[in-house]
Amino acid sequence: MTNTEERLGWNQQIIEEFRANEGKVGGPFASLPLTLLTTTGAKTGQARTSPLAYLPDGDRIVVFASNGGRDTHPLWYRNVLANPAVTVEVGAETYPARAVEVTGTERDELYARQVAVVPGFGDYAKTAGRVIPVVALERTA
Repeated sequence: MTNTEERLGWNQQIIEEFRANEGKVGGPFASLPLTLLTTTGAKTGQARTSPLAYLPDGDRIVVFASNGGRDTHPLWYRNVLANPAVTVEVGAETYPARAVEVTGTERDELYARQVAVVPGFGDYAKTAGRVIPVVALERTA
């Protein structure tokens, strides 16, 4: 089994637990605000769902393309660049949204806020060797 296959299996378990418990999961994610982000595959056109920690920011939520501190962007990030219409699940609520990359000073401020709440994101920034993209998910309906 490859690392990618292992991560997909791990993600699927989190997705199932999230949906069975109205957004609540246990284990290492028990204390994090968690969302399920469904994107359209940039190459395949297929729906892909990723569990992601998020930061509430007014009427939107913000997610971080940290990929666990790896040196490559996660697939969901590439997908939202190609197809910004997404579906967001928070708790028991599901809604359509538009993914908008946040850059510059606003990106830096949001990332710093996330590090203050979840210090592990600071470690991701150090080990990734890249600027970790920040994406705002803005409700469309």
